[in-house]
Amino acid sequence: MSKIILKAEDLDGYLSAKDLDYLSQMDSLYRHAMVSFNILATSTSESQKHREEQTLIDLYNRMGSLMQEICAAEPRIQVYSFVSPQETHGEVSRLIAKLRDVSTGRQEFVYYIQRAFELLFTLAFGGSGRTNKNYLIVRTPVTIPVQNFAVHKIPNVDDAVHDTVMCVMLRGALLPSMILSKEIQEYSSTGYITPFALFKIKRDDTKSETTMEYVLDLDHSYFDLAQLDGKHLLFADPMNATGGSLVTVVKYLLEQGVKPASVKFFNVISALKGSLRVVRAIDNITIYTLWMDPSLNERAYIMPGLGDAGDRINGSDEEGHPRDMLRLVADYGTNITGLYRSQLRIIEETVLRHRS
Repeated sequence: MSKIILKAEDLDGYLSAKDLDYLSQMDSLYRHAMVSFNILATSTSESQKHREEQTLIDLYNRMGSLMQEICAAEPRIQVYSFVSPQETHGEVSRLIAKLRDVSTGRQEFVYYIQRAFELLFTLAFGGSGRTNKNYLIVRTPVTIPVQNFAVHKIPNVDDAVHDTVMCVMLRGALLPSMILSKEIQEYSSTGYITPFALFKIKRDDTKSETTMEYVLDLDHSYFDLAQLDGKHLLFADPMNATGGSLVTVVKYLLEQGVKPASVKFFNVISALKGSLRVVRAIDNITIYTLWMDPSLNERAYIMPGLGDAGDRINGSDEEGHPRDMLRLVADYGTNITGLYRSQLRIIEETVLRHRS
């Protein structure tokens, strides 16, 4: 079996001394926050809980300010609430809160993931700086006294989405990639449907954050190097914890002679460390994230995070029986497959072409 493996120590080699100092400051603040977590989880005193809630609010404000300072010095990390008008921040904060909530079920979780990637598309492609517009003329259901039409003005993103390719890091990134491709199709004046490149990559969760390995399984990946060369490569993943999977895939493509026009990475939540690793390791990349979390635990999970986003989107695989990609698509059900039928057709053709 052909595999490419990247180790955590290689990733940390990209970080500067200043990056490491920032991460140390953030980890120190988060350790203080975990003291408050413990008190809030175990205390029976309402007054004590109230005091710890105030302490926690202060700590999160300090961590948020520090992350804004770090990102202000690195324009390739675009965090929605750091760069968008303040009027929109409450909407995103509430959306992230729903995704984090342990009581949010699978269908509702998928709904909020869809909303999240629609906002990320706007952040990357539909910003206020786009003065050039396209016009949509749509037929409405109203036919009396005559057939009615409506005219809608939308940002002209044709130049930005032309020659984009969706690069999917299976499996948690499959549905987010379909959502982003659908947004491109809807905004493009030509109905452009992105090609797909599918990479079977998994980190070894038996290892710790400092010893982690990222394994790219080429035998179960489906892509055409020629289709990627000179193109704008888009990666969409709910979570960017360590950055290892993305760096593994992109470094492999570069070693194969692929020269992307640009690389964009879309995340609902990104850990500070993962974001810094990515922009230090890869030239010509921009990260677009709705929310930045401060820290990683010893298992390389984002803290406070939202759990395993892949399982919350796709459901868990049976022990010893991981689903292949087409089975995963089938399990989405008719609501999802009907909505993203154009994207699914391209994905199925990509898989079947490489299997034949």
